[in-house]
Amino acid sequence: MKHLFPLLALLALAACGDDTAHQNVELSDADLAYVPISERIILEASDDGWRSHGRTYSEQRHSPLSQISTDNVDELGLAWSIELGADRGIEVTPIVHNGTMFITSTWNIVLALDAVTGEMLWKHDPLVDRKQAALGCCDAVNRGVALWGDDVFTGTIDGRLISLDALTGEVNWDVNTIDKSKPYTITGAPRIVNGMVLIGNGGAEFGVRGYISAYNAQTGEMVWRFYTVPGNPELGFENDAMAKAAETWTGEYWQAGGGGTVWDSMAYDPELNQLYIGVGNGSPWNHGIRSPEGGDNLYLSSIVALNPDNGEYIWHYQSTPAETWDYTATQHMILAELEIEGQMRKVIMQAPKNGFFYVLDRETGEFISANNYVPVTWATHIDPESGRPVEVEGARYSGSEPVLTLPGSYGGHNWMPMSYSPETGLVYIPAQEIPLVFGEAEDYEYTPGIWNTGLNGMFAVLPTDVPTLTYLKAMVKGRLIAWDPVKQEAAWSVEHKGPWNGGVLSTKSNVVFQGTADAHFAAYNAATGEELWKYFTQTGIVAAPITYSIDGEQYVAVAAGWGGAYALIAGGVLPSGSRPDGGRLMVFKLGGTEELPEITEQAIRDTTPPAPIDVSKEVIALGEYTYVHNCSVCHGEQALSYGSIPSLRLSNITKSSETWRTVVLNGALSGYGMPNFDGILDEDEVEAVRAYVIDAANSERTAAFYESIGKPTVEQESQTEADAESDSEENAGG
Repeated sequence: MKHLFPLLALLALAACGDDTAHQNVELSDADLAYVPISERIILEASDDGWRSHGRTYSEQRHSPLSQISTDNVDELGLAWSIELGADRGIEVTPIVHNGTMFITSTWNIVLALDAVTGEMLWKHDPLVDRKQAALGCCDAVNRGVALWGDDVFTGTIDGRLISLDALTGEVNWDVNTIDKSKPYTITGAPRIVNGMVLIGNGGAEFGVRGYISAYNAQTGEMVWRFYTVPGNPELGFENDAMAKAAETWTGEYWQAGGGGTVWDSMAYDPELNQLYIGVGNGSPWNHGIRSPEGGDNLYLSSIVALNPDNGEYIWHYQSTPAETWDYTATQHMILAELEIEGQMRKVIMQAPKNGFFYVLDRETGEFISANNYVPVTWATHIDPESGRPVEVEGARYSGSEPVLTLPGSYGGHNWMPMSYSPETGLVYIPAQEIPLVFGEAEDYEYTPGIWNTGLNGMFAVLPTDVPTLTYLKAMVKGRLIAWDPVKQEAAWSVEHKGPWNGGVLSTKSNVVFQGTADAHFAAYNAATGEELWKYFTQTGIVAAPITYSIDGEQYVAVAAGWGGAYALIAGGVLPSGSRPDGGRLMVFKLGGTEELPEITEQAIRDTTPPAPIDVSKEVIALGEYTYVHNCSVCHGEQALSYGSIPSLRLSNITKSSETWRTVVLNGALSGYGMPNFDGILDEDEVEAVRAYVIDAANSERTAAFYESIGKPTVEQESQTEADAESDSEENAGG
């Protein structure tokens, strides 16, 4: 297909500038040959484009293109790249239609690019309220746009849903989807079903009630809204589904919102006319605090099927009843038809955070099978009759007793999309193993607008001594797993340098693509896992790749930009091998000869730590406790951040008590996403945090210290492998 805008791109470059919210140019008659997106176009899913977030409604992320194959993938080279001017996490899945690529960058900036040359066609900056970044659990990220008709739809971190003209980038409508008095955010990509734009939100950690909304794509008017957890019973329930859910909650759960945000994955079956949403964790995480007299807490950690025409409940399946470990079920869901026990079944598949891979009947929600795809310590197996996990005694932390748990809150699989290949019958999972020590907070009180996990975060602090940290680094793993959903076992796996690796793409020619945290983009044989090609991307990849074809030539695109929860919290203490070189989009083709810009030396910063201050050990301890529970999710373990957010250890603001208070208590940097802790922390706590940061800055535990910690001893490595093997044998299906 002839790509769109052959002349517009040249004109657009002259018109572009970073000081305006939007740039566009006049269109010629030839440019107006845009083919509107419809359900038929998405269903047909022709080879040339990538028109929906998961390519099709089934979200398989599998392409029928085969020009790039196992025989020639080693001939891939860079066709073009574009710098996104951002050093925050980049999680976007590009959308390609009519030769135009639509992507989002940090702060929800939308770009339309010529998919052959990379030339910018238009740019729209929604001018989001950057203060909202303080309410995002996991970086100022966004996962992309959706197309319908002649329009592009995007959600923003400050809770808006925006419709743009696909040809010009002009705003059609801009609506608020949230209660601005509540700590909601949007990081997910919208989906379009039956002419309605579907969008959820995030914020469960901060205290909100989750929901998904449908808006008329033409007008921006809300059509329906489905809440995922019940509200205050005294105010009545929106529908029978909420009344039923309320029977599974106890206490005054609504005071902290309840959680259950729909912050990422959806899928749609047009034949059944069923919309599937993944529901997140509770608010707070700790079930004993959230629902003190027990209960499953529907519809947390569930897949819920809805009628997309009116938002009415059809069925649900809860993977983690009474969720208490941040085991969301918002992870990628895939629809497929599998032959199970001699019968073809319409299934929905998911590898949620809790470590088990699920196959369900998507017509009814009936449980079919499950098995752990990573080592699991909180449950032995999923009961085949009830479909409920059989928990290990003592797995639920209570009182002051901490419990080391696999998976931890990062999950065995997080938001990074997996892929399903009908050619091999395998699901390709970006899996990981990251333990966490859970322990209950003492004297917990809900505080709106900050993290409300109900945990004592001190139990989860990473070790500082070399032997323990070395052992921990051996436990923390990242893998690409080829999973057989019928046999419920791994066909093969590839070990990565560490966790938090990118999403996955598979193709008809048996090639699987994935980017990694250690700044590489690689291709594997889908049948065997053999690495066929690798490219150095300069910064880590967490986003998922896509592929498309224009004028008979196949391209593969992926966005790079290391970030998100793990990068922010643990990226300094458990370095991945990446570096904060800024986000970029890269597009490859056979015989590509372009090169990425050379890595330039970063601006020289003052690496002299602030002068030590004379304070007591008690003050340092108070500062550490306060830091862990309020600051570490952005500024990193032990005040050592990866780099996309300033490292407090070397920040000039630590050198002045007055400046420090101005930032932390008066919101001097709120426009950059720095929270204002006035009313949350008192002056003594704020000064104690500064003392803790200065103490850490003057310790031997610098970035070089953590990078220098090598492989474990033979004894430690053998013990780690033995532990993992024991876990796998114990949990291999129950």
